[in-house]
Amino acid sequence: MKLTLFDLGVIFIYLASTVLIGLVLKKTAQKSKESYLLGGNKLPWYLLGLSNASGMFDISGTMWMVTLLFVYGLKSIWIPWLWPVFNQIFLMVFLSIWLRRSNVTTGAEWINTRFGTFTDSKLSHGVVVIFALILCLGYLAYGFVGLGKFVMIFIPWEVVSPYVPFNIPMEYIPHFYGLLFTLFAVFYSVLGGMASIVWADVLQYLIMTVSAILIGVLAMKSLSSHELLVPEGWRTPFFGATLDDLDWKGIIDNVNDKIASDGYSLFGIFFTMMLIKGLLVSFAGPAPTYDMQKILSTKSPKDAAKMSGFVSVVLLPVRYFMIAGFAILALLYFDQLNLMVGGKVDFEQILPSAISEFVPVGFMGLLLAGLLAAFNSTFAGTLNAAQAYVVNDIYLRYIKPKASNTQIKNVNYLTGIFIVIISIIFGIFAQSVNSLLQWIVSALYGSYVVSNVLKWYWWRFNGYGYFWGMVAGLIPALIFPYVFAGTLDLYYFPWLLIISTVGALLGTLLTKPTDETVLTEFYKTVNPWGFWGPIRRKVGAENPDFRPNKNIGADMFNVLLGVVAQTAITALPIYIVLKQTMPICISLLVALVCAVILKRTWWDKLPER
Repeated sequence: MKLTLFDLGVIFIYLASTVLIGLVLKKTAQKSKESYLLGGNKLPWYLLGLSNASGMFDISGTMWMVTLLFVYGLKSIWIPWLWPVFNQIFLMVFLSIWLRRSNVTTGAEWINTRFGTFTDSKLSHGVVVIFALILCLGYLAYGFVGLGKFVMIFIPWEVVSPYVPFNIPMEYIPHFYGLLFTLFAVFYSVLGGMASIVWADVLQYLIMTVSAILIGVLAMKSLSSHELLVPEGWRTPFFGATLDDLDWKGIIDNVNDKIASDGYSLFGIFFTMMLIKGLLVSFAGPAPTYDMQKILSTKSPKDAAKMSGFVSVVLLPVRYFMIAGFAILALLYFDQLNLMVGGKVDFEQILPSAISEFVPVGFMGLLLAGLLAAFNSTFAGTLNAAQAYVVNDIYLRYIKPKASNTQIKNVNYLTGIFIVIISIIFGIFAQSVNSLLQWIVSALYGSYVVSNVLKWYWWRFNGYGYFWGMVAGLIPALIFPYVFAGTLDLYYFPWLLIISTVGALLGTLLTKPTDETVLTEFYKTVNPWGFWGPIRRKVGAENPDFRPNKNIGADMFNVLLGVVAQTAITALPIYIVLKQTMPICISLLVALVCAVILKRTWWDKLPER
């Protein structure tokens, strides 16, 4: 263990600061349900954007992305489209505006604005709550597993075990560490609600930015005196049908086994499926997690759009500067890394092992505080979202609609603790960070897509269609990982899509349409584009001054520009660390040109409400 007293002191000051933030903002959070769950809709969009970026700068995702860059090089910038990362551009351009206009507290509550309060709406509401809780538990477990694997590098079990009065099997040591550090995130998020989470996230973002600059600069210095040995195709983001130009034989032979086990060898097919799935997920809007809660917490639809756009700008350059730094250091000094876990090479250990080996004494505490901050940010934001669904959509809807602020406060506390316990149990059964991630972004999201695309763009789609589309996708999403064990989750996404489409269409066409009063009110408030002809004509007849949304062409143009810019600022920090002048200039020029055009076509035309 290389942690000095100074390093431990830095980590302690950070953890104590998060506790202090929770205590200071406790009274503010207790004022009302909206104050606790949404910060009272008073937080500035740029703070929410920093908070959202900090939440996405999670430790498990960073471990995964360092591994991806190490193995796939510049081609790895495409693989996070599994989430997909470009859904932030769809949110920025139009979906955040539509969502914020609803003035609701959670995504499940939003269902009432679209389908009313009839039986089909109640069924839809119920299935959204179930999906949201499963998704939140999955994300909490994903972060929990990654944190444990990270910490055990720096605090060896042999140092801790003499002080633990019970025996813990080797495979569950990461879970034990995860539990210990989770308690800090639970404390400030449960105590101070959304406001506490946002201010803690801002602190955490500053720490992570300093840490990222430190690691990137260290890698650049090392690259000046060492040769980077990688396959020919490692340095280019361009690819063909397969990864033939990414052969690690004779360099690091085990990496070829890693590529085969990931299932990405047929990269052209993988990319095509990933793109199709990513577009559908992006058109569906935000999943019911912390991202949606940050959008609903903004002051206005205009601020919601700005916040979503700001996330990519503040997240990607900083995060990828750190990722590139660690990946380059790991490649230069691979023989010094300790990647053996249970007698096998575990490439998910690259990040923590690289920190242990290469970060100078005195800086390690800052870096560990930053990465612990990344975990806390993601965990706290996801926990807040899960609490919102339990308290707002179960307790206040079905159990005690007229609960006092004190009762709501107590239920929030109890709910937070209960959700954490369940997520820890969930995490114990996870095989790895990557396996849990693949299930979340492919199988689980596959059950969500169809119903949530149709709800925005087709007037005839009703609550029964939503319910049966979600159920038809959710059940196989929970079963397929066991039926098709060993298959990359993305490859059975098309089957989930077909099954949920059949469920959604049959549920809709075999039942009557949603009440026109509900539809016209929704259309007037949200004003989406899409297949809304009958409702658009009805609203126009009632209010000749109403201006229907005809911005689909402009929105798609802005989305395309935004995705290009986002990809450029993802590649830019990697090229900076590699010190490749021409690619740096090209990436920067592409990003700037897109930004100038978007200023005219998007920013200047944002609606006031």
